[in-house]
Amino acid sequence: MFPRFTLNLRIGFFLATRQIRRTSPWTTVLIISVMVLTFLNLVVVSGMLVGLVQGIGNATRKEYTSDIIISTLDNKKYIEESANITSLLGTIPEIDSLSRRYVEGAILEANYASRKENEKPNTANVQIFGIDPADEDAVTGLAAHIIDGSYLSSGDYDQIILGNHLLTQYILIEDPNLATLDNVGVGTKIRISVANTVREVTIKGIMESKVDLRSRNAFMIDTQFRNMIGRNDRNVDAIAVLLKKGADPVAVRDKLIRDGVTAFAKVQTYDDAQPKFVKDVVKTFNILGTVFGSIGIVVSSITIFIVIFINAITRRKFIGILKAIGIRGQAIEISYIFQSIFYAVIGSSLGLVLVYSSLVPFFLSHPIDFPFSDGILVAPPKETFIRMGLLVLSTVVAGFIPARMIVRKNTLNSILGRN
Repeated sequence: MFPRFTLNLRIGFFLATRQIRRTSPWTTVLIISVMVLTFLNLVVVSGMLVGLVQGIGNATRKEYTSDIIISTLDNKKYIEESANITSLLGTIPEIDSLSRRYVEGAILEANYASRKENEKPNTANVQIFGIDPADEDAVTGLAAHIIDGSYLSSGDYDQIILGNHLLTQYILIEDPNLATLDNVGVGTKIRISVANTVREVTIKGIMESKVDLRSRNAFMIDTQFRNMIGRNDRNVDAIAVLLKKGADPVAVRDKLIRDGVTAFAKVQTYDDAQPKFVKDVVKTFNILGTVFGSIGIVVSSITIFIVIFINAITRRKFIGILKAIGIRGQAIEISYIFQSIFYAVIGSSLGLVLVYSSLVPFFLSHPIDFPFSDGILVAPPKETFIRMGLLVLSTVVAGFIPARMIVRKNTLNSILGRN
């Protein structure tokens, strides 16, 4: 049995090679182009949908959590033993830099000096982050996001930076549920109420971000802010940790857990810190992309079916002669399977090269500017190769069926061209 199958395999490969060489180059290019476009539809559509949400996660990692975020336990007001945790972080060689943050809810009020008695106060609820300007910029690059005014320096007492979504002039679509400050900008004095302190400060800069934890909040220097909130013990609310290039966030997280940090704080990687709904949306978009891509597989399968069917019909007399001289039908069917594999593998391989050599790097360098994220193309190798396998399999089936239909016809009828 196996020697016969091996012989059929060799004959089928010879017939397939001969047929492909004799096929019009334009026909070959057209079929391969269909396969390339089908592969791109299967990979790129889902990759763009997932990349739309992944862009949010990437921005949050870059601008807020960094590689690891250490935050307050749910039943505590701040991170106890912050100084000891900071000292421990300093002993870990994988850590590049870190930013200690004081965080407290506050109310901003503008135009209070000119407000009449019957007018509603112009206020906005925010979280104010007390930061060391140099450390925060080293971890999250905050200074690069200043679009008006300038960044904080260590001596900027009574100075504040506001996220752009706190100001009415930066809101494109009015939202009645979103409180913003009117008629304020760089140099404007506003009043902040935080803890039991009310203080007048000057807006030094406006920061733009697509991360709500940035665009809807404010920043002051930590040396002043911790006194305003009465945090004289210097225990902070969050520590963002940037690792050196190539370091594994999971390994560093696990080391901190083994060292007992979780007794005083939550330790999460950037992935752990992503909200569950973001992860659910990624999964949903992945499924939607697969569904849309499956339509492309059906289209390519139909295309291959038609091409092979027409090819087999026009060569029915030749197939009959092959059978008459002793070539088994299985060898002829195998030849058409090899042709299908050729078109599918070449088309998918070209698509694979295009995705990883051009499209993925391009969208990383030039993300799509969506209102709420910078969209990229996400194409995990494992999932991509699974989709490639599905495309090849569906193409093989689409090529085998018409070949089987023609080969099973009576040999004499095939030679004489009778139905």
